[in-house]
Amino acid sequence: MSGPGRPKGANQNGQLASAPAAGPNEGRIIAAHGRHYTVELADGTLRKCFPRGKKAGAAVGDRVRITPQGKDEGAIDAILPRRNLLYRSDEMRSKQFASNVDQLLIVVAVQPTFSDDLTGRALAGAWSAGIAPLIILNKTDLADELPAARARLAPIVALGVDVIELSALEPEKVHGLLAPRLAGHTSLLLGQSGMGKSTLLNALVPDAAAPTREHSTALDMGKHTTTSTRLYHLPAPGGDLIDSPGFQAFGLQHLTREDIIRGFPEFTHPIEQCRFYNCTHRHEPGCGVVAALQAGAIDPARYALYERILEENLAGQQRY
Repeated sequence: MSGPGRPKGANQNGQLASAPAAGPNEGRIIAAHGRHYTVELADGTLRKCFPRGKKAGAAVGDRVRITPQGKDEGAIDAILPRRNLLYRSDEMRSKQFASNVDQLLIVVAVQPTFSDDLTGRALAGAWSAGIAPLIILNKTDLADELPAARARLAPIVALGVDVIELSALEPEKVHGLLAPRLAGHTSLLLGQSGMGKSTLLNALVPDAAAPTREHSTALDMGKHTTTSTRLYHLPAPGGDLIDSPGFQAFGLQHLTREDIIRGFPEFTHPIEQCRFYNCTHRHEPGCGVVAALQAGAIDPARYALYERILEENLAGQQRY
């Protein structure tokens, strides 16, 4: 698994190995709308493509092989091997975000109040898939409430996750802070509704024209503005940015117990002290994780999140 600061597949300089050359009928999915997808071929042309039969499961970021049909359509014959796939799931359904992602940009804001639970779940999902996370703290112009937001992010910072503070209303500063971190990578932009994600996208990709709305102060939550997932090519110095719909829930019921543990990197060293190889890190005697928790080396709120995710997954397995 990649460390918190380096995208998976990157060398020591943070540079990614270039993708293999694509054939004339191979391309990348850059937008998804239900069961039809926009595929960008190697020559830059776009085709509206559909999976054959009842096949599904393609995601933005996937490299695919197609059969051209007509002037600008096609059929998806195969999804080429992925490096990773990020999605959320609950007892009702799964929702794919994107594939072949190098880093996850988790957007939170000084106001409205962001959810520690959802932020922690997004981090766990990223780490379990080997994707490097980066927190973007938006709306820092709300100076009076900025210290409280920083304090809530402190346990994440302690894990080595970078936090970039900015105001999406200052496009030049946004570009200066983020462009070097995005160049050469495929990044997924993810966040609760109302965090200013669409405004941030417009600052990074001026021609994206993403719709924005003011969040509802009365409800202390945002309005959903992005309804589909799409990949944008960033202006110089480059990189690709995938925008996804805002969310108010982030289930991880697709993860195995090993995946969940991988989503909590602070457990890595304490686990080496566990007496039992199949320790669940909850109540077993001689558990290194519980000992680290009791010693103050693991944040109690992070450990409580681990327990919630584990309980949900166990309940999901019993249901079926």
